[in-house]
Amino acid sequence: MAFTRLQRRFTASGALALVCAATVLAGTGLAGGRHSAAPAARAAAAQTAARGSVVSATLVADLDVKEVAARLKKAGIDAAQARYGVRAHRIVYRTVDTKGRPTTASALIAVPRNGENRLRTVSWLHGTEVYRGEVASVNDRSPDRTTALLFASTGLAVSAPDYLGLGKGPGTHPYGHPRATVTASVDALRAARAFVRRDGRDLDRRVLISGFSQGGPATMMVGRALHQGTDRYFRLGALAPIAGPFDLSGFEAAAADDKVNRSSLYLAYFATAWNRMYGLYDTPGQAFRAPFDKKVEKLFDGYHTGEEIADALPRTSKELFTEEFLNKVRNPRGELRRKLRVLDTTCDWKPEVPVHLFHARGDKDVSFANSEHCGRQLTAHGAGHELSDVGDVDHSTTVLKALPQVVREFNAMR
Repeated sequence: MAFTRLQRRFTASGALALVCAATVLAGTGLAGGRHSAAPAARAAAAQTAARGSVVSATLVADLDVKEVAARLKKAGIDAAQARYGVRAHRIVYRTVDTKGRPTTASALIAVPRNGENRLRTVSWLHGTEVYRGEVASVNDRSPDRTTALLFASTGLAVSAPDYLGLGKGPGTHPYGHPRATVTASVDALRAARAFVRRDGRDLDRRVLISGFSQGGPATMMVGRALHQGTDRYFRLGALAPIAGPFDLSGFEAAAADDKVNRSSLYLAYFATAWNRMYGLYDTPGQAFRAPFDKKVEKLFDGYHTGEEIADALPRTSKELFTEEFLNKVRNPRGELRRKLRVLDTTCDWKPEVPVHLFHARGDKDVSFANSEHCGRQLTAHGAGHELSDVGDVDHSTTVLKALPQVVREFNAMR
């Protein structure tokens, strides 16, 4: 069984991820003259205070422990550690967009139905999704919702952000935008804490972070932001990324050479999203062959499912993209190279908490070499870590094999 609906059919991954929190207003205080700095500073302070505030909350699941266990077993996840029922809400919260402007995003917040008033905290960061309705806060059948139920059923509180532009968030998803990945995830933690405090509960300040595929680099980026003190309350507790594309340059080059399953779909998602953010091409015809240049961008609007997109595109990158664009991906230069480097170095720091990477040598979508790449960067900084091979299984099975061990290790941390 694959881990996301998109991966259930094709298995693969993108990347996402990092950098640290960010200033909230674009522009400079000097733009409006010498008296503009104070109003700008006050506006920035007010906006910062609003980030993480809860706009709405909707109950989406209220299950006893037997019902949780049944859901886990159906998903192919070991249910032996489930001890509590779980209550989960979809929350909409305030955050900022890629330019630091106010916006909203959604997340799933799951808590155990037990008597604990102070709950240890997990941030679960999901893998690649092209369809906004596939994420955990919206889709009851989402594997990421099942994952949140697993963590919560063992006594942990879970914040599972949908990221920007997915779920109930406006706009399109800024796939692979480092700062937006961090701000949406950290603000989701703030919103989760505000929400549970309504019931007289609170979240432990140490955040245990895990994520799959695209969520692997996101795990390391959000972890680094907390390590660097981006939030006044939350601190980094542990890191457990699963099958992440930590060498994004290498991953995209492999997709350009059709060495990734369903390479055309994933490279097209990357190309259209990054073109919106950074301008990779002037016209679609520079990147996509006819007749696909007339329709590719419309397919990645967040309202088409992975199945719909796959049916509309050829299976190979060679058939979909121009040779000029493929060469650009294989040999990135200039601004593209600089943007990719940010996502090639998400592990290039020294965490002072336990770090356990999980991957499978059988993964044909995101190769095991990606986690080895991450491990080498950690080692270069003198950071202790463990890398576990979960076996000769495919990309989406990797997370099913890794999750029970992640849960055990997180629960062992006091």
